[in-house]
Amino acid sequence: MSLPAGTEGFRIHLTLERIKSEKKTFGTIFMTSNALRPLALKYLEPLSRAAADAGISPNAVSALSLVFAALSGLLFYYSGSDPESGPLLVLAAGLLVALNSLLDAMDGVMARYLGVSSLKGDFLDHVIDRYADSFIICGIFFGGHAQWQIGVMTIVGVLITSYLGTQAQALNLGRYYGGIIGRADRLILIMLATLVYAIYPAQVYGMSSLGWIILIIGVGSHITAFQRIFHIWKQLNMPSGDAGQKD
Repeated sequence: MSLPAGTEGFRIHLTLERIKSEKKTFGTIFMTSNALRPLALKYLEPLSRAAADAGISPNAVSALSLVFAALSGLLFYYSGSDPESGPLLVLAAGLLVALNSLLDAMDGVMARYLGVSSLKGDFLDHVIDRYADSFIICGIFFGGHAQWQIGVMTIVGVLITSYLGTQAQALNLGRYYGGIIGRADRLILIMLATLVYAIYPAQVYGMSSLGWIILIIGVGSHITAFQRIFHIWKQLNMPSGDAGQKD
């Protein structure tokens, strides 16, 4: 069935406004990365506008962020098999994670600046983020920095947490990004762990700093998943009119 003229644009606008509203509403239960958002935007917006004015598209930035994530995963993987160059490889991998995080934040700012925000762009961003998460986390535990059982537990928690964030939208409840740890928090923790590893790569109680941070992310992600499950279930038990007011 075709939509009346202007309906698609209104739906895109409504979706994007809903995302902004939810981030504001649930920001109080994010970890510290949310508190750093205003400071980050102060420097991110000029950089994003400069890139947009240079003719770089938001989708190209998104694709480049995935390349950096894949390369970081490879460096994490190979760092575990070379004790001498391992700390340097981990440090380089951490830099690539930082670049992935930067570009992931830039693409949305660029899209809004250029006036090209769309559901397709939003969809692409989420797909790239899930692949990027998998490359980075799997690279760490495939490289032997954490036991495979811990790695599997963590990647499952990360993917389920991300799934629940958008599944709420599929149930007409609006996206929900609440919980103790989100994607930005995970990347910050991994970057900090790479710095610690570069200085002190030795194991503590059987794991290096990278191994311990994967365990922390895994536990935190499953806690976040249950927080989101509880919130979504609570919303589903509310009258449809009341639940819709949460958007």
